[in-house]
Amino acid sequence: MDTASAPVGRSDPGIGRPLARFSGFWKWLGVLPFFLFCALFLLAPIVTLTDGAFRAADGGYTLDNILALSSPNIVASYSLSIRLSLVSAALGTVTGLLLAYAIILGGLPAWVRPVFLTFSGVASNFAGVPLAFAFIATLGRLGLVTIVLREVFGFNLYATGFNLFSFWGLALTYLYFQMPLMLLVITPAMDGIRREWREAAESLGATRRQYWTMVALPLITPSVLGCFLLLFANAFGTLATVYALTGSNYSVVPIVLFQQIRGNVLYNPNLGYALALGMVAIMVVSNVLYMILRMRAERWHK
Repeated sequence: MDTASAPVGRSDPGIGRPLARFSGFWKWLGVLPFFLFCALFLLAPIVTLTDGAFRAADGGYTLDNILALSSPNIVASYSLSIRLSLVSAALGTVTGLLLAYAIILGGLPAWVRPVFLTFSGVASNFAGVPLAFAFIATLGRLGLVTIVLREVFGFNLYATGFNLFSFWGLALTYLYFQMPLMLLVITPAMDGIRREWREAAESLGATRRQYWTMVALPLITPSVLGCFLLLFANAFGTLATVYALTGSNYSVVPIVLFQQIRGNVLYNPNLGYALALGMVAIMVVSNVLYMILRMRAERWHK
């Protein structure tokens, strides 16, 4: 027979190409649900918000909703949200950083770290009505801690000017989930501080203070700043906690947006879309800066 046969052990290259393409498809199949989720719950809402922000009540396109964002009450709501987010993020960053230092580098027993990290994973997601009720029952005018301080120690907390339903009361409430979140996200950076760096600094005659101010802190500063931006974004979008604690009396941006979308008096959905678009813009800026700082921190730790 003169039929040609392929050499043994040699495969047809024409068959390998479809197999390679099929193998590449399976590699991307695992992340397909993620891209689908982003398209449905991130990209599509942003497109809807953008379209609604530039439409009037009659369906035509207009710039009135965007221009309305410069009105005094809306500017005041954005200012209040930004100030509250900055303060709560700063408090969460400082306290969370100190907590992370105590747990990771402070020489505490080994069982302390998993306990705190487990609790932080729960507390960082504890918000809304349960969190507001917990603080009212604890630090309200008839809260447990308030009564104990007054009846046992003779200290009237509210006579000092403290008010749970004020700006600083909200910042304190935000701290409950900001500090655990800071602990979770700064832990990898604290773990990245190598013992060899401190030994090298000490061998060159550096004191403990000089080591932290000239070696350790500069290395973790991008991570700390990135965590601060993440906490800012986390606080800026909070609605349920503020609404459950103060009702509609504290006009942060999410509450003003809620009033425009669902309210009976201040009902203007397109203005609500414009408000939401402004929030998205602020969140995008803060998250992009966070990602830049995170990549910079990871490059420094390599």
